[in-house]
Amino acid sequence: MIERHIIIDNVDPVTFYGVNNSNIQLIRNLFPKLRMAARGSVITVIGDDSMTAEFEQKIHSLADYCATYNTLPEDVIIDTIKGTPPKQLKMDDVIVYGVNGKPISGRTPNQQLLVQTFANNDLTFALGPAGTGKTYLAVALAVRSLKNREARKIILSRPAVEAGEKLGFLPGDMKDKIDPYLQPLYDALEDMIPQAKLKEYMENNVIQIAPLAFMRGRTLNDAIIVLDEAQNTTTHQIKMFLTRLGMGSKMIVTGDTTQIDLPRSVTSGLIHALRVLDGVKGIGKVEFEKKDIVRHQLVQRIVEAYERFQEENKLYNADRREGRDDYRPAGDQQ
Repeated sequence: MIERHIIIDNVDPVTFYGVNNSNIQLIRNLFPKLRMAARGSVITVIGDDSMTAEFEQKIHSLADYCATYNTLPEDVIIDTIKGTPPKQLKMDDVIVYGVNGKPISGRTPNQQLLVQTFANNDLTFALGPAGTGKTYLAVALAVRSLKNREARKIILSRPAVEAGEKLGFLPGDMKDKIDPYLQPLYDALEDMIPQAKLKEYMENNVIQIAPLAFMRGRTLNDAIIVLDEAQNTTTHQIKMFLTRLGMGSKMIVTGDTTQIDLPRSVTSGLIHALRVLDGVKGIGKVEFEKKDIVRHQLVQRIVEAYERFQEENKLYNADRREGRDDYRPAGDQQ
């Protein structure tokens, strides 16, 4: 008799063990001659040397499948243990498999272009209107790099800029005031990483989410770094952030230049950086359009309506400067 301790720290134990440990119970039934116990990320098995060695090999195969697809169906367990390799799901266009095995991929040509641009550049700008998937895809690319061990950590950041509300009036301490600004990043991560594993990553600083101001003075090596809502950075802030890029790291900067919440007298750091860095080798840029919007279909119509209103107001203001008052923008007709 021999005792083996098998570590499965690359997967979420809750997903691997199944609801009410149903997966572990199935594995027990398929290895009736072995005694086993599972706790946390360690599975202990006792039995014949050759049989426990086979058991360990099967468990690692199941763990690899679970780590890739974020799910472990019963038929995969049975096929793997009986020696029939489980059918591999199509990975060509999939960036990463989210919680419950949901495939996450580029759904439009520009989204697929972002995936390619990220692969070919160390710094990528993703620009475009709300709902085009800029943030979501950036986080997915970061999670994939972490899963594939192409990076040791993920750094996600946003400028905490007041959009009509004042931070001082929000309840709680500084963390409570800042967290609402970072919530979209948490939401994306929760779609892609099981809750227990995400908590572990964050407790161990493998995944870090922080306001932009907290980036000063850091050098970020072997990391995927995402700056979201970059249109709300100042010129000094975005220069500070871009120069945090360390060895073995990649950076994605997302933003929508039509939704700038900075004071009118302050230049957007994103717009300034795009001018300064135009043509620099190793920097890629993907510009999303209205046709890339993947939210509710009404979002695209809302974006189009605001664009029409903005253009009509430009014409109205131009006419007023020329002394004409016979034109009014849509919505102002009496």
